[in-house]
Amino acid sequence: MNPFDSELLEQLSEKIASDLREHGLSVQENALPEAWVTALRASMMAFPPTLFRSAGVGRMGDHQRSEAIRRDRIAWIEPLDDACTAWLDWSRGLQLCLNRQLMLGLFSFESHFAHYQPGAFYKKHRDAFKGQANRVLSVVTYLNPQWQACHGGELVIYDPQDEARELRRVLPKPGTLVVFLSEDFLHEVLPATVDRYSIAGWYRVNSSGRHRIDPPV
Repeated sequence: MNPFDSELLEQLSEKIASDLREHGLSVQENALPEAWVTALRASMMAFPPTLFRSAGVGRMGDHQRSEAIRRDRIAWIEPLDDACTAWLDWSRGLQLCLNRQLMLGLFSFESHFAHYQPGAFYKKHRDAFKGQANRVLSVVTYLNPQWQACHGGELVIYDPQDEARELRRVLPKPGTLVVFLSEDFLHEVLPATVDRYSIAGWYRVNSSGRHRIDPPV
């Protein structure tokens, strides 16, 4: 399976677009082929430790680190090697497809590797607040070599109509792709018993104004 095959990418984006129209959420298992998952994981593991930092919450002036909320370590993805470049190119291809199918006006994409050590978590949160951010779609994919239910580490997504009710639990199985509306879905990452590797990313719209550039350069 070639993730850059235009027909396959179109088919995947059509499935995601259909789910987003109906549910605002799409979970696609085996969306990324095993060989590419392996390459991305190898790229992540080759990053110098200095590139990883404790993740924080909030943006810009409101950004802060809080181990009571999240305990993952992250490294932002730049085109530093073939695997990272391929991921960014593929993400742009998906962006074009989704813009054509959903007319979302997606303008840019940012993403980071995330390493959750055993016991690490990310408490309930949203990736964007209504009317206060320009993140439109959240994207998560998993780079673990294998995953069993006993390992834990699920992504739990809550019902926007009843946020006390779990809507979906997603095991971080390799190659699974999750896409959802950033403003709508409260979600969390449960602790795992083994190391957990993933990519988290966001498609954004351009909300720049006369005196403000967003996304920031």
